[in-house]
Amino acid sequence: MDVVVWITAASLAAWLWLLLCQGFFWRTDLRLPPRTDPGSWPDVCVVVPARDEAEVLPDSLPSLLAQDYPGRAEIFLVDDGSSDGTGELARTLADRFGGLPLTVDSPGEPPAGWTGKLWAVRHGIGLARGRDPEFLLLTDADIAHEPDSLRELVAAARTGGFDLVSQMARLRVESGWERLVVPAFVYFFAQLYPFRRIARQGARTAAAAGGCVLLRAEAAERARIPDAIRQAVIDDVSLARAVKRSGGRIWLGLAERVDSVRPYPRLADLWRMVSRSAYAQLRHNPLVLLATVLGLALVYLVPPAALVVGLVAGSAPAALFGALAWAVMAGTYIPMLRYYRQTLWLAPLLPFTALLYLLMTVDSAVQHYRGRGASWKGRTYAAPDRG
Repeated sequence: MDVVVWITAASLAAWLWLLLCQGFFWRTDLRLPPRTDPGSWPDVCVVVPARDEAEVLPDSLPSLLAQDYPGRAEIFLVDDGSSDGTGELARTLADRFGGLPLTVDSPGEPPAGWTGKLWAVRHGIGLARGRDPEFLLLTDADIAHEPDSLRELVAAARTGGFDLVSQMARLRVESGWERLVVPAFVYFFAQLYPFRRIARQGARTAAAAGGCVLLRAEAAERARIPDAIRQAVIDDVSLARAVKRSGGRIWLGLAERVDSVRPYPRLADLWRMVSRSAYAQLRHNPLVLLATVLGLALVYLVPPAALVVGLVAGSAPAALFGALAWAVMAGTYIPMLRYYRQTLWLAPLLPFTALLYLLMTVDSAVQHYRGRGASWKGRTYAAPDRG
């Protein structure tokens, strides 16, 4: 029982450190930074990589076409080898709704060494260069924007002098599994990449949310985007790192008026979303995987287990430390549940959700060693060559 008490004490200490020393990751009040309208609005090109997105495009593309932007803006939708008529549907929607000019083009299959999405982004940026924009908005095909989204992003970038401004789109939470898993996805992301550290100059932390990234064109050229990250499976984090390493200023926060319309109604859908890239996040390193599994177990699984064991075995210290760690854990999760407008009764269930993520991560590694690699919409990507 002494061993259980010491392990539980370590778990409680870990939670106190996370609460106070991990960039206050659990706070959800970081929205777009202070901004004022610029004297003249710069030109912007919107690049939308799209592969088999006919299901979500009617709910997302009209919101881009309807952007109320005072300057010149144009949309380039890059059809990344779709088989469901994505490109033709985009043209039909543009004819029906009007709004910003839309160009639909396709780059063909990506060459070796490129992920399909980044090859499509490269093609879209190439098309945009002919317009010589000051900013590029890189946004996914499942992201719906409120009419003032583009102007707010540009105003924030201009006012703050940022080279990259990104918003973590509010993901859909309608099914039971979405309510259980999705808020935790953003919570874990913020724990890995505390938003407040991202904007801090000199800090190594860098990340972006790929669904909504406003990028200064000059910064993209300086950082060699997307060529420098052409093999990246987790492209948004890699993009932010490249921009920050090249001397750019970046910012990431939670969105209020930018939403993902992609549904994940079943656990299997969410499982694929996480497992396709989880092992890539760990750099395909088995030692990092082992450390991650042990860390997740210590931080998320030990508190409820210790509380039960302590109560059953009559160990007051184990039960007390376990209860305190579980309480801190649940308390740090409450702001994210409020942001997603979910019941606070989900907070005590975070250990179960963490267990699911642990299993998804292990499954991601298993798929990698079976030779399947990270996969998305019919494409499989091997681990990048480290040599």
